[in-house]
Amino acid sequence: MSAKAEERHLAEVISSVRRCSEDIRFALLLTYITLGWMTIEGAASLLLGWASKSLLLEAFGIDSVIELFSAAVLLWRLRVEASGTATSEHVDLVEDRAARLVGYSLYALVAYVVLNSGYGLFIAKRITDTHESVWGILIGAVAKVGMPILAAYKLKVAARLNSRALRADAVESITCGYLSIVLMIGLAATWLLGWWWLDSVAALALIPFIIKEARAAISGQPCSGCGEADQIASNHS
Repeated sequence: MSAKAEERHLAEVISSVRRCSEDIRFALLLTYITLGWMTIEGAASLLLGWASKSLLLEAFGIDSVIELFSAAVLLWRLRVEASGTATSEHVDLVEDRAARLVGYSLYALVAYVVLNSGYGLFIAKRITDTHESVWGILIGAVAKVGMPILAAYKLKVAARLNSRALRADAVESITCGYLSIVLMIGLAATWLLGWWWLDSVAALALIPFIIKEARAAISGQPCSGCGEADQIASNHS
């Protein structure tokens, strides 16, 4: 190999390492934003849901708690790689564990949606205090705008880092964006028309997508359904 070829190769390696380091820092920033966002969103939704006896707001708050767990797992995975002291084998091992944990959290989200929807449709028809609906709709509107944007950035960085854990976390952000629409429509319908059943039916439509992404995260399939997730993020942005 000539001296020029060696210099070119070395420059490419340095550039690749620099890009990877920048992507990790950006992924960490997105994760910190998610942690802060989900803490506020989850606390507000659960408190309002408890005060108004709203199944919708309670479900949205529990979804935020699951996303908070997902972000915490992702933070652990990214900090291991960002430390610069871990071997590539150790990073791969942490990535695999993180992806599995986030994948299982997606299954937890499926279980909750099924149980909550079934409970809302067939067992409990609670009388919701619609005075809190305006605040719930506001929470949903903020999530509808912000979550798809956050998810789109996560998907781009996940592709560059080849991170299943980050991609699975992005799917949870997409789920939050979808559920925010369900939240707003459901609260508005309950408030204006008395259609208490609408939120449960709409939430069930999301389950096949969540299951597909959970399987991909746990099994280690490379970027299963990337185009579908990217399209959903794009449609919500």
